[in-house]
Amino acid sequence: MADQPNYRQRQVYEAVYRQLISSWDEATVLPLALRQQLTAEAPLAIGAELAAEGTAQKAIITLTDGAQIEAVLIKNTDGRQTVCVSSQVGCALGCVFCATGQAGFKRNLTAAEIVEQVLLFARWLNRQVSEGAASEPAERVDNVVFMGMGEPFLNWPEVKRAIEIFNDPDGFNIAARSISISTCGLPDGIKELAKFPLQVNLAVSLHAPNDELRRQLMPIANSYNLKELFDALSGYLRAKGRKVMFEYMMIAGVNDGLARAEELAELLKSLPRNLIMVNLIPHNPIGKFKPSPMLAVKKFRDILFRNGIETTIRKSRGGEVKGACGQLAGKGKNDVRQSAK
Repeated sequence: MADQPNYRQRQVYEAVYRQLISSWDEATVLPLALRQQLTAEAPLAIGAELAAEGTAQKAIITLTDGAQIEAVLIKNTDGRQTVCVSSQVGCALGCVFCATGQAGFKRNLTAAEIVEQVLLFARWLNRQVSEGAASEPAERVDNVVFMGMGEPFLNWPEVKRAIEIFNDPDGFNIAARSISISTCGLPDGIKELAKFPLQVNLAVSLHAPNDELRRQLMPIANSYNLKELFDALSGYLRAKGRKVMFEYMMIAGVNDGLARAEELAELLKSLPRNLIMVNLIPHNPIGKFKPSPMLAVKKFRDILFRNGIETTIRKSRGGEVKGACGQLAGKGKNDVRQSAK
């Protein structure tokens, strides 16, 4: 492409991200020689298989080196389509309640490998219309969340490039505020995000209100304590003025007691109330850990409410296809039933 005029790049972007072609032969606006070159150097096929259940679609994508990653498409109750993407093959952080963390780390994904997860589902949504009622408008991917396999800030250069493509008006044209990054709490990554010009959302996996319990659940807490994390968050809030979401996995008998709720409320007092919220996540069973009863979750929420903290309870979506929070682990082809191009 380096020897091509600038308008060719715009035509390529249009073909890939708007027309959602799956073969360069479909891009008839391009010269035959260029189509042949692109077919050889940048093939568009995405090796993936899909599993569908309810409002969730999980994809197991096989990369060119044979490594497998997972991504999930979830249709929200308001009709928006959200893709949960992976940023690494596996994860090095080893959170004890997370299947990905238990599977270990293999490598970082390239920006192209991150982008193709969204591209796969964008093509799939577009195909549903062409194969169904032609009068229905095509659905598009509205939101992207980095909540799949891996820690995004350990692969920040590639994650940042992928976000730029998602947001690019000539790319997917997804609003920056419809893109979210979930981190286990790496202070240096949060500081980098504070300098990033796009106004993407930040979610922090907290899961414990003190360092001792957090170290038991999340080995990363051995490297960064809560003071370091909250110092970075304070800087981020000063720089961005953007609300931060704290994700708190509710694990029965581990972190869901009322005393823990009071402790969490005290911890969060150091941050502006109007710029934080807590998302309580009923745990999806992994190993010895069990989900908190809903009554316990609601009592926990009520204590945070009384302390003036905006709190929601996440409705689990994706559990039917083992694509819910903490369950992505690159299971393999036996878990899927439908092939996709």
